[in-house]
Amino acid sequence: MQKLLISLSFILIFNSCVGQTTNRFVPNFTKSKETTHKIPDGQEFTFGYLEVLENRSNPNGKTIKFPVYIFKSRNSNPKKDPIIYTVGGPGSTTMPSAQYMNYYKYLDDRDFILVEQRGNYYAKPHLDCPEWSQAIYESNQPNFDLANYDALFEQSAKSCKERLEKQGIDLNGYNTNEIASDINDLVNLLEIDEYNLLTISYSTKIAQVLMRDYPDKIRSVVMDSPLPLEVNYDEESVQNLLESITTLLSDCENDKKCNSAYPNLKNRFVEYLKEKTANPLKVEIKNPKSDKIETFYLKGEDLITVFTSASTGSVPNVPFEINKLLNNDLTSVKDKLKNLFQEPGNGAGLGMRLSVWCAEENPFNSIEIINSETSKYPEVKGLSPAVFDNRICEIWSVNKVAEIENNKVKSDIPVLFISGEYDNETPVKWAKSMTRNFTNSYHLIFKGWKHTPTTNWSNQCAMISANEFFNNPNEKPIADCFGQIGSPEFKTE
Repeated sequence: MQKLLISLSFILIFNSCVGQTTNRFVPNFTKSKETTHKIPDGQEFTFGYLEVLENRSNPNGKTIKFPVYIFKSRNSNPKKDPIIYTVGGPGSTTMPSAQYMNYYKYLDDRDFILVEQRGNYYAKPHLDCPEWSQAIYESNQPNFDLANYDALFEQSAKSCKERLEKQGIDLNGYNTNEIASDINDLVNLLEIDEYNLLTISYSTKIAQVLMRDYPDKIRSVVMDSPLPLEVNYDEESVQNLLESITTLLSDCENDKKCNSAYPNLKNRFVEYLKEKTANPLKVEIKNPKSDKIETFYLKGEDLITVFTSASTGSVPNVPFEINKLLNNDLTSVKDKLKNLFQEPGNGAGLGMRLSVWCAEENPFNSIEIINSETSKYPEVKGLSPAVFDNRICEIWSVNKVAEIENNKVKSDIPVLFISGEYDNETPVKWAKSMTRNFTNSYHLIFKGWKHTPTTNWSNQCAMISANEFFNNPNEKPIADCFGQIGSPEFKTE
């Protein structure tokens, strides 16, 4: 670590001189004692801000900063290839992970570097959209007129965009390509000869771009819940949701105890959703703010959240909760509805999410497929597969990325794909398809788990497997814990 800090000091001085000579901005890293979070005692680390161009296509444009933690390994003789970690979203912050380094297995062997993606909560600037959060809050109130739905969100996107641009923010500077270039700049600044990547969900796209554009220093990559560049997420999201819940309920039917408790549950649930889509379920609850009785009308697209809201830890409860619905026990539904009265959030990272999605996903969508998927499935008819409506992206009006950003990446860099069996956001089939293009890859599927297995704190098997892979990336990790994971024991009482 001492050598690293000396190198950083030299680089900062060198960059300053180069900047004076060429009048071109050079990325730099500045240490700071004011961290984003309190770090556990005894954990050695360096914290600072990486400063880069906001938009590399405009070399004379403004610069931005975002925080980076460099955590020193617990090993007195650590391996020289650190792990760089950034999370998903897009729009999610990586920095809260800094508080929990005591639980991260990776530090047993090597240094661990946390990178905040540009535009996210602890970055400067932060592309928040409280206007969007306010729109979500208003649209979820029981007396909201659905005829005003589109206009409400269109105005919120317009207001957020105008506010951010008045701050001098170039919304075209916030995309996966720029983030990948940020990480490459950081690697070069820190004089890292070789490194490993740990990415989850959206950030697996960042990994793919790095492997395509800056492969030389990448030793190995873990993609947890991967999203292939070539997949049009919006076109498949409803289909993937229904396939995932079908898999779970089929497992219930194939489990003697679960099937005995809830016979024919899959078909009964589908028919229930169809019926409630045609004749919405009336639910009355007391407004916790006013004590007034409020009435909600729920369709299949609302009631299927009994699955989508479940975490890996609560998967065993899903058949039990569905059975409650079918028997008109609405206690869980009412508890969830009460949350809709909570005050809206600050819209953290939503501007970043809009810029990424409207530049990289929306332009490649087929409007015909989106419309078809919205009405195709009678059990959730009306549920749009699109993260953002096309009109919202027209308002956000960022530049479409090049066609290559929607093409598959091929590489022989060692890769470990990790999937949760019931993950509807990034389904198992996507990772399976990627193994054909990554010729030195392995795939672990965690039975009964959902999205981002390496973040399952109640069972760290996926994290252990990832760390084993980093230690030996030319073999499929066979952690003892992985063999002990079977189908979930569904709750039946």
